[in-house]
Amino acid sequence: YWAAASRGGEVRLWREAGRTLHKVWQAHSANVSALAFSPDGNTLASGGWENTLKLWDVESCTLLWECWQTGAILAVAFSPDGRLLASGGFDTLIQLWNIHNGTNIQTLAGQGDTVYSLAFSPDGELLVSGHSDGSICLWEPETPELSTYVQRLSAHTLWVAGLAFAPDGTQFASASLDGTIKLWDRERLDCLHTFSDHKDRVLRVVWSPDGRSLASCSFDQTIRLWDVEESRSRAVLQGHTALIYLLAFTPDSRTLLSGSDDGTLRVWDVDRGQSLRIMGGYTVSLFGINWSPDGTQIASGGTDTLVTIWDVASSTSPRVLRGHRWVVQGVAWSPDGKFLASAGYDNSIRLWDTTTGVCLQVLQDPEGTDTLFQDVAWSPDGRLLAAGSYPRGVQVWEIATRTCLWVGQKQPTLIRRVAWSLDGTWLAGGSDDGSVYVWDGRDGTQQQRLEGHQGAIMSVAWSPEGTRLASAGSGRESGELFVWDVQSGKRVQTLVGHSGLVSEVVWNPREELLVSGGSDGKLRWWNIESGACLRVQQRHQGTVHSLKVTTSGSLLASCGDDGIIHIWDLHSGDHLQTLRRDRPYERLNITGIRGLSQAQNASLRALGAFEETSVSV
Repeated sequence: YWAAASRGGEVRLWREAGRTLHKVWQAHSANVSALAFSPDGNTLASGGWENTLKLWDVESCTLLWECWQTGAILAVAFSPDGRLLASGGFDTLIQLWNIHNGTNIQTLAGQGDTVYSLAFSPDGELLVSGHSDGSICLWEPETPELSTYVQRLSAHTLWVAGLAFAPDGTQFASASLDGTIKLWDRERLDCLHTFSDHKDRVLRVVWSPDGRSLASCSFDQTIRLWDVEESRSRAVLQGHTALIYLLAFTPDSRTLLSGSDDGTLRVWDVDRGQSLRIMGGYTVSLFGINWSPDGTQIASGGTDTLVTIWDVASSTSPRVLRGHRWVVQGVAWSPDGKFLASAGYDNSIRLWDTTTGVCLQVLQDPEGTDTLFQDVAWSPDGRLLAAGSYPRGVQVWEIATRTCLWVGQKQPTLIRRVAWSLDGTWLAGGSDDGSVYVWDGRDGTQQQRLEGHQGAIMSVAWSPEGTRLASAGSGRESGELFVWDVQSGKRVQTLVGHSGLVSEVVWNPREELLVSGGSDGKLRWWNIESGACLRVQQRHQGTVHSLKVTTSGSLLASCGDDGIIHIWDLHSGDHLQTLRRDRPYERLNITGIRGLSQAQNASLRALGAFEETSVSV
């Protein structure tokens, strides 16, 4: 079996060396950032950004068990004997799980930084972890009394995003966002060699099962094959058109698989350095949308690194703004409509002239080179720009001077959404630790911390009068949607109805009405006073990531994993319009085609193909 996962939480499984799509299912309600087969190949572990770790039966694709951590899970690794599963992520902890029943056996702590990579030695005696500060920690998981690392290496200057042991266990390799791959002697812990031929950040490194080669992938859109014995690059594999984030060798070491943000999986011949096959997909998810102040245009950003401006009343093609080098998570129009801000994973907030489409300024974290910006929001007077980010939480800039005024958190924190009160006095943000924070917008003084969510906060929204906050997130059994009185810090309403993650919430500026979006693709309208769900609408396939209301309060726009923008009448809930760019197989008629499995048919339809249906009269 081969497996691949998407930012929208979908997992795909192939059999027969990738020639037959076996199963496609919604494994998580957010980005799947970690995936690993057990040594016997019978189970598959997946970790998601909604803080969940799941174990699946490969043949049936049924869920065997599910566990939670207090932050997004970024790395998973099986012990060689298949008894243990290690996981780590934003909460800085490494958890060891019993593979049979999902019970937590041990918590490894003490390194204090986000866990980006994990790898067991072939004999199972050593576990190595890579961290956001560039360090590598070594653990002995078979020694239960040791819950802290036995050795810590100052290995790199930025995140250690990839780790891999040689098959004989004598060496291990590390890959970092500092652009290097390093080889380490396991016993002496000496750095044997540093490879620095990549021209940008390196995300993954894998060792071939025969021990002869290393493969690495980078933001430079290339894969490099390294001869370990001769300590040199022996081949550069080119073909992907976006950053590459997944690599895996087949057991015979002759074939390499790669996954990219360009929406494709590629199969490579290792000896010849050639692409054998391209397995297409369509992974352009939209994470952020925003209305222009006059309600005539919509800006969007997503996984394709592009900022797109749509003219709602026109059939002309949308304008595309290029400049970001990684995922665009949030977009926001300035109150006067002259500027558009976009937030990206590439440690940049770009300010665009909305008339010319020219990028006027790039704002970056003044104290970090690897900050992931999640969201942006202008203060009502247009003087300040707030951003949710990782690892420094919320950051606020003064636009006139282009300077960062204050930062909300000293410890590593993920703030996914930020929102200003209507008068611009307070700024709210939802954190991965399950808390809603409220700061003084002028100087960052924390005014309130609202606690009660069981999982990560995905969205926050102020009431029109500025005394209440709505927050949306994930719980252990279902999604959570709360309304808070900000002054007292008390929860005044719990809105129940979402079965999965509540990913977004927006307040109607004209009446006591909330609209929420979930991982099930549904939008729900709520009466806040009674807590009643007034209506449910579904047009999206996959998670709804953003909801925005026009200044007039008449129209609602939604976007999500399916890359589609839907426009709704906010009051009646009627669907009015659909905006989307063409997919690879848009308008391809597959009616009557034989030999397609159910999974292949569903995949083609997701890429734009259609089947004609006959209607009996």
